[in-house]
Amino acid sequence: MNLKPASFSKENIFKEKLISFSDLPGQSKLFVDYQNNTGALTEFYPNKSKNLKDFSFEVKNNYKIDRKRLCNILKKENEFYRAGEKTFESISKLESEDCFAILTGQQAGLFSGPIYSVYKALSAIKFAESLSKKGIKAVPIFWIASEDHDFDEIKETSLINQDNKKFTIQNSPEGKVDNLPVGFIQIEPNINESLHRLLRDLTQTNFTKGIENLLRHSYKAQESYSSAFGKLLAKIFADFGLIFVSPLNKDLRSLSTEIVINAIDSSKQITEKLLIRNEELVEKDYHSQVHVEKDFFPFFFINDEKERKPLRLDIKNSKIKSIDKEYEFTFDELKQIATDSPQKLSPNALMRPIVQDNIFPTLTYFGGGAEIAYFGQNSVIYELLDRPVTPIRHRSSFTIIEGKHRRSMDKYNLSFSDLFKGKEEILAEIVEQYLNSETSKVFAETEETINSQLNQLDNLLAEDAPTLSDNSANRRKKILWHIAALRKKFHKAEIDKNEVIHRRINDLFGTVLPNDSLQERTLNVLHFINLFGENFIDWIYKATNADIEEHQLIIF
Repeated sequence: MNLKPASFSKENIFKEKLISFSDLPGQSKLFVDYQNNTGALTEFYPNKSKNLKDFSFEVKNNYKIDRKRLCNILKKENEFYRAGEKTFESISKLESEDCFAILTGQQAGLFSGPIYSVYKALSAIKFAESLSKKGIKAVPIFWIASEDHDFDEIKETSLINQDNKKFTIQNSPEGKVDNLPVGFIQIEPNINESLHRLLRDLTQTNFTKGIENLLRHSYKAQESYSSAFGKLLAKIFADFGLIFVSPLNKDLRSLSTEIVINAIDSSKQITEKLLIRNEELVEKDYHSQVHVEKDFFPFFFINDEKERKPLRLDIKNSKIKSIDKEYEFTFDELKQIATDSPQKLSPNALMRPIVQDNIFPTLTYFGGGAEIAYFGQNSVIYELLDRPVTPIRHRSSFTIIEGKHRRSMDKYNLSFSDLFKGKEEILAEIVEQYLNSETSKVFAETEETINSQLNQLDNLLAEDAPTLSDNSANRRKKILWHIAALRKKFHKAEIDKNEVIHRRINDLFGTVLPNDSLQERTLNVLHFINLFGENFIDWIYKATNADIEEHQLIIF
């Protein structure tokens, strides 16, 4: 499947509309304030507004890794992913001491997982290109979170079937997966059953065969879940120069030995600083993404069975122990492991960016709302380890509204924000405004009349029998509840008589707001590639702009 960028005018293909994250439910106060550039966040994100040209000098002066060695590692790994020619051009550029990295990353979701992984990649690609045009040489890098051991988060993905309903495909190996990094979990032959179900339920289009070829190219028995993920994205982004990297690469991890040893030596101070930082966040009415206690330690231990064991600091005995007490290390023993077997020490969510940015000359990281919260905490670790604090930017964020759903929204005068009222509320409004306004009007008049009469009765009782006031209020609630329940049944009866409307609204919510949350957190990119073909990636690439800090509606 060729995803070569095409030349076109996006205005002829779709329209865009911006929605402030402040207007979207479920967003954290920290994230919304970050997007709105609230000045109070400077202490948590010290380099957020720093001029990148100035910051590039700081990064360059602090970068100590042998670039040639790094790039040789990257060439070998991206040959494994069968990356495109432009990826190797990016790797060659990175050898130059004046070239910087624009990083992003994500867990290795099944068949690429939720579509925001693609949006992250495009954000890094587009931003690296824009910097290069401004005279700051930069290349995009995608960090595949192969060390992550929460298999439940990556074992399934969702698309839309031939009946316009969301369907979910799962795949798991037969053997043990608990505590194993996904990069160590092998795909088994039952992947063919999952592929069959996906291809069977997917709407058949001119592009479905291309989807099949794309998946069979990457998801095969004996691949790991992270290697298959990498090969799939490498194929999708073959012509975009995106570099892929896995932290389970032993050669790559050997580049992080020095920063890991420094973090082990400073682990007590790291915990102290994080505890203070969390208090500072709470004082400002923000939240901490990672819970930190007094025994916090910033690494996991990967044992000989490849299990990823959380480590805890035993301050009293100056030891580091696994949370299950199976393993115990002195500080010197752990530093020796970092020297001899660096792949056995895996950074946690707060430490990972520091390890990343020690390996790469990182100028910016693109993440989601949760990662922005991580960076609000871990800037203290950067500072403690004498590292430049990497600025984080929110990835581009999109909801794709297909033509048929746009027509449904136009027909019933629905905005995107209206959908957050919920499907039942929208259906009720359609009944009252479009299907049976006369009966709806009678319901409203009935409620108004009953309220008016009960108000008069309340006034009389207040004078003549004040002890009955509470009793009257309770009965009022019951009367109005029964009217509301009858009205709800009326709505359902009207909708049941209009199957076309019911189906259109169900389809609208199933695709535009699946699971009552943003589409990008649920649907797989393959749904859209299957509908629009190879041009879809090009269209979103054209719409991606790091300077846009709002959620973007792409309306076909």
